[in-house]
Amino acid sequence: MRLRTIYIKKKFLKLLFVSFSIISLITILTKITNNLTTSPPPPPPLVINKDRILNTFPSVNATYDIMKDLEDSFSEDKIGTRPSACFVTLVRNEEMDDMVNSVAYIREKFNKNYNYPWVFLNDEEFTDEFKDKISEAAGNITIEYGLVPEEHWSYPDYIDTDKAAETRIRMSDIIYGDSESYRHMCRYQSGFFWRHELLDKYDWYWRVEPGIGYFCDILDDPFQYMQDNKKVYGFTITIHEFESTIKSLWQTTRDFVANNTEYIAKNNLIDFISDNNGETYNLCHFWSNFEIGNLNFWRSEAYNEYFDYLDHAGGFFYERWGDAPVHSIAASLFLPKDAIHFFPEISYYHVPYTNCPIDNAIYEKYNCECNQDDDFTWQDYSCGVQYHNAQNLTKPMGWTNHTG
Repeated sequence: MRLRTIYIKKKFLKLLFVSFSIISLITILTKITNNLTTSPPPPPPLVINKDRILNTFPSVNATYDIMKDLEDSFSEDKIGTRPSACFVTLVRNEEMDDMVNSVAYIREKFNKNYNYPWVFLNDEEFTDEFKDKISEAAGNITIEYGLVPEEHWSYPDYIDTDKAAETRIRMSDIIYGDSESYRHMCRYQSGFFWRHELLDKYDWYWRVEPGIGYFCDILDDPFQYMQDNKKVYGFTITIHEFESTIKSLWQTTRDFVANNTEYIAKNNLIDFISDNNGETYNLCHFWSNFEIGNLNFWRSEAYNEYFDYLDHAGGFFYERWGDAPVHSIAASLFLPKDAIHFFPEISYYHVPYTNCPIDNAIYEKYNCECNQDDDFTWQDYSCGVQYHNAQNLTKPMGWTNHTG
């Protein structure tokens, strides 16, 4: 089947990715062993205003309710009505073939029945060939193509570009560590994609990347489910981040929280991202190459203040902060935990990991074609166990057979 033509290639990429990860890990461990004296000290205790109870993250006297910023998305008159939603993709012309495959998957498994529009963004103008191939694969839907504003894909004036260049040299042995464009992409996805004028008219988005796959029929509308059930952020895969890429992200977050505790949701998901109530970050995050979310969350006061603080700290360029941990930390701290949703029934593949439902009832209901042995949810490098524990969710029967 044409939709599965990328599968063998991605199996090879999976092995390549794992090999690279092992080599990177060995390199990092060797450096630590040979130079223990240079290891950074543990972060200092969080300082909170004396008039607040000393509890690391949960705020007991919050004056800000982020759900009020989103209340228009969840008004009673919208229940059961078609959500204002779109697919959104940041992609380059040279990724056309992989993008065509992704669009074909979405159309075959879901959008042929719903016809949601699609927004494509690029830091360069799209070619006519790209547009023609995408239109052919997407079917009869509205497609818009947008150019990323230069100011969103360049260095702000408060960044030392020489220091940023030195960082890329120093981190060259880490995946994407020497890449300038990757850092601009992570910063853009963290703080700017939702500001593009083509997204202004939408409340909801579904992020799709080139070269992905879907292996179950998506029978239910995820946008509709989230709108009708007050869900703000949806995901399929969780994973641990490379610690060497975000050395100061958590301390920077703690510094922000120390002076902005009103933004912390009372019933947040701190236990997903920290094993000790926020003293340290356990590196867990939602893999953001798949996201279904409410754009008004990123437009909110809390998230804008947080991103602006991170951006001025410089970690997108002086380290290699990714949009996935940034999104995940923000969602886990600023949202009530019942506003975050795992989609076990959406079988999603992005090299090298797969979400494949191991619950046989779900597998059969959604006509899945993935290999349940490939499911990443319960693997050690995943954070599926941590998420289910933090949400007090029942794990599917036989989940321990998929660990390791």
